[in-house]
Amino acid sequence: MVNYTNRVMTAIECCLKNEISWPNRLERTRIASVFAAGGFPGCIGLVDGTTIRLSQRPAEDGETYFDRKGDYSINAQIISDDRKRIIYFFTGMPESCHDVTCLRQSSLWKRMHSQQQHLLFDRGQYLLGDSGYTSGERLVAAFRNVGGDKDKTDFNTCIAHVRIANEHCIGILKSRWHSLKEVRTQLKNRAENQYLVRWVRCCILQQNFLNRRRDDWTEADGPIEVEVESEVQIPDPPTPPLDERAMIARGRRRRLEVQSECLAYMRNGNGH
Repeated sequence: MVNYTNRVMTAIECCLKNEISWPNRLERTRIASVFAAGGFPGCIGLVDGTTIRLSQRPAEDGETYFDRKGDYSINAQIISDDRKRIIYFFTGMPESCHDVTCLRQSSLWKRMHSQQQHLLFDRGQYLLGDSGYTSGERLVAAFRNVGGDKDKTDFNTCIAHVRIANEHCIGILKSRWHSLKEVRTQLKNRAENQYLVRWVRCCILQQNFLNRRRDDWTEADGPIEVEVESEVQIPDPPTPPLDERAMIARGRRRRLEVQSECLAYMRNGNGH
């Protein structure tokens, strides 16, 4: 059975290897023009974290996989575009790790903060995330503590309206590929963890393939199970190292620029 499964996954990876790809400059321009209708003309992707539940406690460092919902699970970072196409994912780390911590371990994060960032983003472009992330020059996150501030509240509402597309994307992925709701195996070593990462990749490759063929999820396929963040408190991001604080300060200034642009657009009678 394992050999057959490996052969099928190899075939999927070979035939659909280009289904997960970062948008090129032309596509980024198109995506940004769509998100501009929601008040975010520089947005080219939506990022969010989700959990992939494990049926058993992993053999190595099992306690680190225990999540805030009382399950054992791994974290998956999903970045999608306006068409609910997944353009990047990163998974395999224990769910006890914060979303921003997991994202920082990805190759994308490293490229976002290197001299290669111009290959991923054009001038003024960024990703949108919830308050579980830390704002940077290329990632704009919602405010964590609004403190009754109307501008912050309105800005968070605008982000929530746009980000629902990512939540639907994740919901469709798990509704279509039920194995991602709970992996019925025990992770015993690093090799099995990598095997699980391959499994997730194959599910996403197929999902993007169906998405590209406009095989949309309908009510006949069943309900889309969207994770409701308000039911579970989002933990505070970890305190960044001293050498990152200057970058975060720039990120906060960038968020204020995006906030100002967004609110001016919405209050002029556009969008929601």
